[in-house]
Amino acid sequence: MLGLFAWIAPLRAEVTPPERAVVQILTSSQVPVFDAPWRFQPVRRSSGTGFVIAGGRIMTNAHVIAWAKQILVRRYQDPRLLPARVVFAGHDCDLAVLEVDDPKELADVKPLAFGELPPVQSTVVTCGYPAGGDQMSFTRGVVSRIEVQPYAHPGNRVLLAVQTDAAINPGNSGGPVLQDDKVVGVAFQGIPGLQNAGFFIPPEVIGHFLTDIADGRYDGFPQAGVTFEPLQNPAYRRVLGLGDDGRGARVDSLRADGPAARVLRPDDVLLQVGGYPVGSDGMIPYRGNRVAAGVAFQQPQAGEVLKLSVIREGKPLDVDVKMDVYTGDRLAGRQYDEPPRYFIYAGLIFTPLSANYLETVGQLGRDYLWEGLARLTYQLYHLEAEAPGAARPEPVVLSGILPHAVNADLGVRGRLVVNRINGVRIERLEDVRRALLENQGERHLIEFDGPENGPLEALDRAAAAAAHAEILRTYGIVSDQRL
Repeated sequence: MLGLFAWIAPLRAEVTPPERAVVQILTSSQVPVFDAPWRFQPVRRSSGTGFVIAGGRIMTNAHVIAWAKQILVRRYQDPRLLPARVVFAGHDCDLAVLEVDDPKELADVKPLAFGELPPVQSTVVTCGYPAGGDQMSFTRGVVSRIEVQPYAHPGNRVLLAVQTDAAINPGNSGGPVLQDDKVVGVAFQGIPGLQNAGFFIPPEVIGHFLTDIADGRYDGFPQAGVTFEPLQNPAYRRVLGLGDDGRGARVDSLRADGPAARVLRPDDVLLQVGGYPVGSDGMIPYRGNRVAAGVAFQQPQAGEVLKLSVIREGKPLDVDVKMDVYTGDRLAGRQYDEPPRYFIYAGLIFTPLSANYLETVGQLGRDYLWEGLARLTYQLYHLEAEAPGAARPEPVVLSGILPHAVNADLGVRGRLVVNRINGVRIERLEDVRRALLENQGERHLIEFDGPENGPLEALDRAAAAAAHAEILRTYGIVSDQRL
């Protein structure tokens, strides 16, 4: 009998539990102060989860390692802390890949393999290190639904996501969601106030990210620059020459510089995208689910061609869209890992208007003029849609003023978009620097955005130039710019 157990034991030893490839990630990070952009907040420590993939690398969420100053990895049931670094970060899809400084430390870890999109009602297991403990946690749950969701980390991207009732808590982020010992997702976010619900990134999004970085560079998820509206009104369908067959969504708007604008027109009816038939509700059938047609637009890599079938003025038409990555809305999404740009002159602090900046000033409470916050929000998110061509590539705000005798008489104390300086329309931060430093007049004239003609302020040019260096020394500011 003893010989029998001696034979069984080695067989069991050969089976490698998937949790051995799961690691805890300890991050020390430092976030800038976006309304005082030369400063940084105190260093804070946070934890997350990752798992070993092919090539001895570690996959996790981008938000786990955002703004990192130091990254340490702890292997399963190993007390040692291994220094690691970010190799690729896709902040648009909230995924990242790390490498430990010494690759030999993970040489004996069997990487996890990826599986397929799990069916609704099937069971999955989430592995991770939720906050409050150093031991791995396992939570079992059911796949509740599959649909597009806003990704909280970038703030302005909507991608495919899977909902589960398995608990996903802070610290679980970046951990693998397993089915049959294969990775079918990466845990990444919940919804405040929604109980027994968490979301994980599906294999389609993970695969797109890994394919993208295979050439050594991350480009991101392309966007076609087109929005669709459901086409379920029978009368409107007849106007467009369509039958009542439940097919086709109407092209509602096109971004002027987007790939779709080269081949589509408003009121075109999209019948098929990338081989998927489009319903009158703007949805496509996708692996046993119905999801928004935008999912089909997210599948190509940058530079690849997507085939569309449309009805234009009652006639069928096939068109090709060469997909591009769009960065024009960068400021409207949360930025990471690059400190904010700024320019200081005579105590006046200029910085780009961004989602990060809005979040900062939005935390000021009732002491802040909420009408002003609404106008900043309008400038960043809504102006281009209501007045095409009027939005600036990089709106600049007067973030605040460092008090000094030279600027004591200014009535505007900050948090307004700069319209013109010395007659120069301010399109980006470099325009501020040029307009101030190249001016040879007696004074600087600064015009701000407002409901009609915005406020106008003036500075004595010679006095401002003379006081500039003194103001920087007084407030301990090493550099007057980061451009």
